[in-house]
Amino acid sequence: MVTRAEVLAVIPARGGSKGIPRKNIRSFAGCPLIGYSIAAGLKAKLVTRVIVSTDDEEIAAVARSLGAETPFMRPAELAQDTTLDLPVFEHALRWLAQHENYHPDVIVQLRPTSPVRPVGLVDETVELLLSHPEADSVRGVVPSGQNPYKMWRIEPSTGALVPLLRVEGLAEPFNAPRQSLPSTYWQTGHIDAIRPRAILEQGSMSGSLILPVLVDPRYTVDIDNPSDWQRAEWLVYYGGLDMVHPGRARRGLPDPVELVVFDFDGVMTDNRVWVNGQGEEFVAAYRSDSMGLQRMMKAGIPAMVLSTETDPVVAARCNKMKLPYLHGVADKADTLRRYLTEKNIRPDHVVFVGNDINDLPCFDLVGCAVVVADAQPEVLPQADLVLTRSGGHGAVREICDMILKYRQ
Repeated sequence: MVTRAEVLAVIPARGGSKGIPRKNIRSFAGCPLIGYSIAAGLKAKLVTRVIVSTDDEEIAAVARSLGAETPFMRPAELAQDTTLDLPVFEHALRWLAQHENYHPDVIVQLRPTSPVRPVGLVDETVELLLSHPEADSVRGVVPSGQNPYKMWRIEPSTGALVPLLRVEGLAEPFNAPRQSLPSTYWQTGHIDAIRPRAILEQGSMSGSLILPVLVDPRYTVDIDNPSDWQRAEWLVYYGGLDMVHPGRARRGLPDPVELVVFDFDGVMTDNRVWVNGQGEEFVAAYRSDSMGLQRMMKAGIPAMVLSTETDPVVAARCNKMKLPYLHGVADKADTLRRYLTEKNIRPDHVVFVGNDINDLPCFDLVGCAVVVADAQPEVLPQADLVLTRSGGHGAVREICDMILKYRQ
């Protein structure tokens, strides 16, 4: 009988973050950033347990809601800007051994700041380590973007350039063609798999013998600042990568787009309503949405509104924008299904834009489900695309412009 290896995935997530405040639980492509690392652990076949090491109660609560364990709170002295990985993992292993008599065979580090992970990477890494008992760890690497054999340092005493590295038998590697130089690799934050003996006995996060697991460089992301964040979200939505998602896999915009269906309240409005003494309702809309819709429809991409709202404000607004509509709809999904059948429109060529839980049944009927930036928390992870603009504040214009650009 073969005993299954005990593989513990640990996600370090302290509360302090100067570059991007509250980074670990900030919404990243519709889900808390930490959720991508939690999902990578939970969806791996070889990982038997996923925990988050944090000093922050809010992060711990979010982690638990996403399926991870938080059996302990990390001491504040191990959650400083200068804290290294080693004491954090020593603390986790010793706490689990002391309080639970738990001793994993492999410990996997999944950093939240590298959320764009290839499907299967975690299992590949763990399997590589388990199949090489002589190895202390496996580290994710990509081919280095800049060759270090062509790098220099400046000698402080003379100010002269000195080669950073030398190659035996090659006098001037910095003048040699790239093809003649040794291949070099850059470590990424996607994954490290380590034997606990390296951490507890050698005082190292890697040990003596380190094996590489090659990561496709397209997945290379390390989020430290807002520009990194924007680039990484772009990769999630438009990179066409087979990556691990906290929810279902993201679908891109269909090609072609045959119809764009909009919810009304919270998408074309800011979800607020004013009511006067006579019971008349007033809503706020974004004037530039009309321009976006007209440009998109003029380009041959039809649109319509599908709303449960019965107030005549829906009709009034849609009529002004010359936008077809169905309102007072009790069951959006059933109505949408029948509409697409009647119009002979392929569901997988339809984009649906919503914001609330009553929109969720429509998501599986269409090719791409889009939500506004301020959509309900339960809806955000289920969407294929989360817009940067809120409902009633330019979200409609954003998706119209995006579809036109995508078509070009």
